[in-house]
Amino acid sequence: MYRLRLAPDNTSIPFMKGRFAGLITSAVLSIASIILFIYPGLNYGIDFVGGVVIEAKTPDAANFSALRGSLGQLGLGPVSLQQFGSPQEVLIRFERQPGGEKAQQVAVEKVRGALARDFAGTQVRRVEAVGASVSHELYVNGMLALSLAVVAMLLYIWFRFEWQFGFGAVVTLLLDVTKTVGFYAVTDIQFNLTSIAAILTIMGYSINDKVVVYDRVRENLRLYKKLPLRALIDRSINETLNRTLGTSMTVFLACLPLALFGGEALEEFAWVLLFGIVIGTSSSIFIAAPILLFLGEGRLRRGAARDVVETGEAKAGTPDAPAA
Repeated sequence: MYRLRLAPDNTSIPFMKGRFAGLITSAVLSIASIILFIYPGLNYGIDFVGGVVIEAKTPDAANFSALRGSLGQLGLGPVSLQQFGSPQEVLIRFERQPGGEKAQQVAVEKVRGALARDFAGTQVRRVEAVGASVSHELYVNGMLALSLAVVAMLLYIWFRFEWQFGFGAVVTLLLDVTKTVGFYAVTDIQFNLTSIAAILTIMGYSINDKVVVYDRVRENLRLYKKLPLRALIDRSINETLNRTLGTSMTVFLACLPLALFGGEALEEFAWVLLFGIVIGTSSSIFIAAPILLFLGEGRLRRGAARDVVETGEAKAGTPDAPAA
């Protein structure tokens, strides 16, 4: 039976020839992302800067363009609309207004008045205001969740593999996260609690992909004891290439409809995931693997290199037979 493969079997692509280009490109992009994070900064959502959430129900299916046009004239700053439940239910979010609680109440009354005037029969079911202290707590907790996830992944990789594998995986993971933050800055997508969930999802996917490549490297270290580390890493990447590309393409195609047709509630989350899938897959090959090569050149292969010098049995680039 014919099976579709994204890459031919038995490929021998010399990925490590591009190791310097991959690392330099990644470093430049990550540095640019950090600069964009500092200035002009991220478009923080209500979760992190405070604001007001209003749940409303329109008599008919909500007309988001008309709602956005009506509420955009109230002078409340950026107004976010999201379908909530049925097509008639809408979540209206806008930033916390300058001033105290009275200013928030005035803003809410403006929204009530606009809905009653332009969309007769609309019911306001719920009003919530996120204060500055609550939004700060949410931001701190979100950053803490990201930090704990990185530490947990570092410990997992460190105990499962040698320290070189753990260091390479976590450094690559941090580079992936910085690029994702840069994506938020460039696209002006709101950074909120949903963004934390998206980044955690990307981190999980990215580390899983790196574990697959690293696991094959570890297996091949046992099978090909005299094969130079650079050739062994190239071999490991080629052997897992179909699996890596197949998994990435499957997840990418699953997220693409959400990005195109998911509406305001899902499209931003889905676009970030699509970016993260591309970054996570490419970094496994062009970032994590080169870092392992540089760290392990004199360590993972120290014993094998000594055997080659003393016995001269292995020729550079020629794998020995797998162990029985």
